[in-house]
Amino acid sequence: MDIIWILLICILAACAVVLITSAICFFKIFYSPKRKPRAEDDYDLPPGKEYEPFYPQMIEWTKQARTVPHKNVEIKTFDGLTLRGRYYEVNPDAPIELMMHGYHGNLERDLSGGIFRALNIGHSVVVFDHRGSGLSDGSVITFGINESRDCRKWIDYILTEINKDAKIILSGVSMGAATAMITSGYDLPENIIGIIADCGYTSAKDIIKKVIRDMKLPANILYPFARLGARIFGGFDIDETSPNEQVRKSKIPTIFVHGDADDFVPMEMSEKNYEDCSAEKKKLVIIKGAAHGLAFPVARDNYLAKLHEFFDPIVSR
Repeated sequence: MDIIWILLICILAACAVVLITSAICFFKIFYSPKRKPRAEDDYDLPPGKEYEPFYPQMIEWTKQARTVPHKNVEIKTFDGLTLRGRYYEVNPDAPIELMMHGYHGNLERDLSGGIFRALNIGHSVVVFDHRGSGLSDGSVITFGINESRDCRKWIDYILTEINKDAKIILSGVSMGAATAMITSGYDLPENIIGIIADCGYTSAKDIIKKVIRDMKLPANILYPFARLGARIFGGFDIDETSPNEQVRKSKIPTIFVHGDADDFVPMEMSEKNYEDCSAEKKKLVIIKGAAHGLAFPVARDNYLAKLHEFFDPIVSR
């Protein structure tokens, strides 16, 4: 009897360790605490020395994004969350970029420059806060799994509430790029004419394990706990699909952009996504000296020229 009790205690202790470790991984990786609206004179800027030289420009872009005429928009997700965003219209017939921000970011912090960039080349913009981000509901970030479902809801919103004949470009930075790539592999309306994937990763597994290794922790040991934590506490499977898996199915014209000084999402991930993408029309643009998410601020003119070169023939069809 004593042996049985000892075995039972050992089993319960092991289960407790697994559960606690999975919970810690969930809260460290996937959980997003409740957010407060920012004051008009408050600007959310990405941390890191590589971003500091661009702070004045980022603040100016944020001010412009707040003051340029736009309409506040929102959708309900498949699981009942309200996602909130903005619609900037160049003209009723302009192509519309559905623009998505990065991990633990928000539309203002990550995409104010993107709004300026899109309007500059004659694209209207729908931009929004992901679930668990900014002014949107939710507390769980899923690295593009549920975000890609939300993306498809936004596509429906554009076609039903803005323009049923709209030409739509899915555009994203980092996790937003991953979301666009995941979405590209599903059955989408012909209105989707292109994708801009800026510094996106190959899979959630790849980028999570890379960050764990950067922290000098055992990635192969901890990742299964992260996946289990996502299942138990987040209600999703982080390995359900991946950007790289989905671009292998995609026929949508896609331009991949990455900075060669990106030490967060390695440039090689965009190179692999580009190589594996099944789209007949695709392009890889490497921006020298650009850190993560800084390709446009570092090389504005080159970035705009590459987008014009890629999309003008598509838009004019």
